[in-house]
Amino acid sequence: MINKNLIYRLCLFCFAVTGLHSCANMASPSGGDPDVEPPKVVRMSPVQGATNVSTRKMEIIFDENVNVLNPSEKVIIAPPQKQNPVIMGVNRKVSITLRDTLIPNTTYTIDFTDAIVDMNENNPLDNFSLSFSTGDVVDSLGMSGKVLMANNLEPMKGIYVGLHSNQSDTAFTKVRFDRISRTNDKGEFTIRGVAPGEYKLYALDDPAKDFMYKNPASTIAFLDSVIVPYPERSVRHDTLRSVVKEIVKIDTIIEVNYTKLLPDNITLRAFSPDFQREYLQKHERQPNKLIYYFGAKTVLPQIELLGGDATEDWYVLERNLTNDSLTYWIKDQNLIKTDTLTVKTAYLQTDTLNRSVWKTDTLKFFDRTRKKKEKKKEIVEDEEELMKFLEIQTNISSTWDTFRDIIIEFEEPITTDLAEVVKLVQMKDSVETAIDFNVVQDSLNPRKYFVKHEWAYGGEYLFSMDSATVYGLYGLFNKGMKTNMKVKAKDQYGSIKMMIEGIPEGTRAFVELLNGTDQPVRRSLVKNNLFMFADLPPGKYYARVILDENNNGKWDTGNYYTGTQPEIVCYYSNAFDVRAKWSIELDDAWVIDMTDFAKQKPLIITKNKPVARKTKIQMLEEKARQKDQAAQAQQRGTSSQAQGLSGVQGLR
Repeated sequence: MINKNLIYRLCLFCFAVTGLHSCANMASPSGGDPDVEPPKVVRMSPVQGATNVSTRKMEIIFDENVNVLNPSEKVIIAPPQKQNPVIMGVNRKVSITLRDTLIPNTTYTIDFTDAIVDMNENNPLDNFSLSFSTGDVVDSLGMSGKVLMANNLEPMKGIYVGLHSNQSDTAFTKVRFDRISRTNDKGEFTIRGVAPGEYKLYALDDPAKDFMYKNPASTIAFLDSVIVPYPERSVRHDTLRSVVKEIVKIDTIIEVNYTKLLPDNITLRAFSPDFQREYLQKHERQPNKLIYYFGAKTVLPQIELLGGDATEDWYVLERNLTNDSLTYWIKDQNLIKTDTLTVKTAYLQTDTLNRSVWKTDTLKFFDRTRKKKEKKKEIVEDEEELMKFLEIQTNISSTWDTFRDIIIEFEEPITTDLAEVVKLVQMKDSVETAIDFNVVQDSLNPRKYFVKHEWAYGGEYLFSMDSATVYGLYGLFNKGMKTNMKVKAKDQYGSIKMMIEGIPEGTRAFVELLNGTDQPVRRSLVKNNLFMFADLPPGKYYARVILDENNNGKWDTGNYYTGTQPEIVCYYSNAFDVRAKWSIELDDAWVIDMTDFAKQKPLIITKNKPVARKTKIQMLEEKARQKDQAAQAQQRGTSSQAQGLSGVQGLR
């Protein structure tokens, strides 16, 4: 007879083993549908739109744990704060502590942009802001727009945009903004919590957060006109979506009444002023030249060689367009042999009031490359010294374009009249025919020359210089050179011809043809509302027009102190697809729009492209599309295999 107690113990043991096995093999929970919703506000202190607020500490409670991303950059507080506020996200709470004293009867706006995200999925709470007032009224007007760089219409990211109710010209330079915002990656801004009234609007690149135009080299923008904000009732259509098992469903489309804050299409054209602090950065000497480096664009200094017997033309000057790099090639051999040269130099320097004033220094130029004399060595009779020739660089190639000039650059200034040395002939049936051409010395670099000629389509040319015909300033002479050039045929080019309208009467304008990186490759003056480009290599081009108001042949920046806006630049919104043997002559004129700059520039050549940030719903929709495409591809593959098997069986 079996012991009942033993049976009872065996049963308990079996139940325990079964329980342990079940625990070790628990299935993972499904987790439900993915979280696509941003965090929701449960309560705020002070509440939205509160009045007569005296506390400098604000708290916002959410329905889930949240994080505040990069608050020092993304969170914008108006009026702007002198001391950085303390912004923290802990669990479900976000706290803000203002360190500045509150201004009486003022509306405060804390704009979080997209800084607040949930902890699990990083779903951002977009365009969330908290407004309250230290007085009896919360100001609720606003305005929005875009900031673009004036010279290339690039969106300006991270630049401050500010309002002044004080319309004095000095407010921008001496008083902090009343209200501020900051542009996003699209160059867009929205200023909230604005009181009724008239305002001046500015943009300012202000890394120091002074919120006033203190650095004259800062990138800025300003409107000539006064802005008057106002509200307008409007209706928008919102789409309500739900997610069930990772499938996005559109529940309904609803109409939402809301208040539109106007104006909402402001465009600010930002520019970097033509100001840089002038100073002598450094000076140095190489045995045969003196070199000056200045910290900014400047005028030519006045120099005087001291303690020498040099003539007035003891140097050949080489400079760049802005005169911030100057090279004085020494012509006198006795000066070259002198260890130390002393030069009295008068140059412009910016003082503490940002004025350019003349300063005079006595500078010493040491030849630090000079070596101590070595003991003479016996010369081997059969030892030959290697001959050093004058180095020459050119852009000549065997295939040539009609619009190019031959460029010749020597390693040092030359003493030869190059026009008497260069030989250029056209080859026809192996017969050389001399042709007319011009040799032009570069106005800045005395070592560079241009050989100009109207090249014939399909023409064959021979460029040459005999050896020992070109002599440098220090006695070097050239090797002989000879190069064949064949100009492209006419049918290898395309052309563009187009009417342009909207240029103010009496304003000179020119069109720049651009490549795919927004760099100008050709230029054409607008004459009788027409521009044209001939002999274009095949390719894709873009265009912009510059209204050259001062008729100096280049784009000019603005100046706040004189009230000068930068010259206007407009882009053609389409590309020109130039093909060989084709001439593009469009029937519709290019009508330039000086009221809406934001939509002109083609996105493909825009460098500051907006960051493509997909929402969770967009990612789920894309995932569903990819699944559908994969299923369709698999179905097509299965169908093809079935048809192949059917064909094989038919052959059998």
